Amino acid sequence: MSPKIVELDGFTLIGIEARTSNRNSKSNQVSGRAVISEQWEKFFQEGIFDRVPNKLDATIYALYTDYDSNRDGEYSLVIGARTSAAALAPPGMVKKSVPPGKYAVLTSAKGPVAKVVPEAWKQIWNLEDNSGLGGPRTYRADFEVYGSPSRDPKNAEVDLYIGIR
Repeated sequence: MSPKIVELDGFTLIGIEARTSNRNSKSNQVSGRAVISEQWEKFFQEGIFDRVPNKLDATIYALYTDYDSNRDGEYSLVIGARTSAAALAPPGMVKKSVPPGKYAVLTSAKGPVAKVVPEAWKQIWNLEDNSGLGGPRTYRADFEVYGSPSRDPKNAEVDLYIGIR
C-alpha cells in the first residue's frame, strides 16, 4: 500500500469523544472491552450521527487528535460528522477542528471493517517506521473516512488520512 499525498483545507467535526491509547484501545481495564469498539457501539446505538447538527454530507469520520506524544501516547478519538464551522455541539458531544495541511492517504483492503481498518493501521505504522509515509507524522490529526465504499461493514473499504510534515 503506497500513500497518496494530498493538501487539505481544514474542516470541523462534531461527534462523541473518548480518550485512549493504542495500548488501552485493545483492552479497557474497567470493562475488558476495547475503548474504540465501545465508542463505535455507542455511536450507532445512540444514533449520534442523526443528532449531529448542520452535517455537510452523509460521511462518518473517526478523528484521532490531541496526541500526548506519538502513536504510543494517549490521544482523543472523535467519531462524528463534518459540519459547518458555525454549528454548536449538542450536550454530550464535542466540536473539533481538523487542521489544514499535508496528509498521506491510504485505502484499506476491502473486507470486514473490524479487520481491514486495524490491518491498515499496522501498514501505516510499518510505513512510518520505514519513512514511507511521504514525511514525518505531525501527530496533530489523523482520520478515517467512512463514505459510501464502507456502508457495508462486512465488505468495507476505508480511507485513512495521516497528517505529515
